[in-house]
Amino acid sequence: MRQAGKRIHVIGNSASGKSTLAAELADALDAPLVELDAINWQPGWVGLNTADPDEFERRIREATRRERWVVAGSYRKVSQRTFWPRLDTVVWLDLPLRLVVWRFLRRAWKRWRSGELIWGTNRERFWAQFRIWSKDQSLLAWIITQHGRKRRDMVRDMSDRRWTHIRFVRLRSTREVAEFGGSRWSPRRAPDTLHGGEPTARDLE
Repeated sequence: MRQAGKRIHVIGNSASGKSTLAAELADALDAPLVELDAINWQPGWVGLNTADPDEFERRIREATRRERWVVAGSYRKVSQRTFWPRLDTVVWLDLPLRLVVWRFLRRAWKRWRSGELIWGTNRERFWAQFRIWSKDQSLLAWIITQHGRKRRDMVRDMSDRRWTHIRFVRLRSTREVAEFGGSRWSPRRAPDTLHGGEPTARDLE
């Protein structure tokens, strides 16, 4: 068993369950939960990462300035600039594409039907998701087209010498995610699935 550390980043494709797992870990570790989407999305679905990237980065730095936190959300480049140098653990939800697509459609339908507020200011635009020719309009298109790229980027990051101080956890199924759940963690311990530095043979499949 290796040390879990105090600073954890939960990443993965949209609808992979990042927020849910991050909340479990934050509760188990008694650490603040930082949701990058909540920082990014402004009223009218305006993304701070494009409207004012400097302010987006400043807010992330401020949210992760303490000694203990769990971050949910990818935003790979800005995350690596702002808090990865201090990061202890990355938990990567690498679930099958068909599963995250189904989860996304089910979630989007429920949110649209209920009129649920998302990040406090926005509401789901369900039918717009089927405009798969436009990644700017359709998160579904983004999920499908970015799945392979995100996987390749993460495999490279796991063997990047800049991040040898980070322990990586790659979870490939709902069973592995459930077994890894926050209730099984303590601030001092993490499961045996942790590894750092070079990816395993399974990671490169």
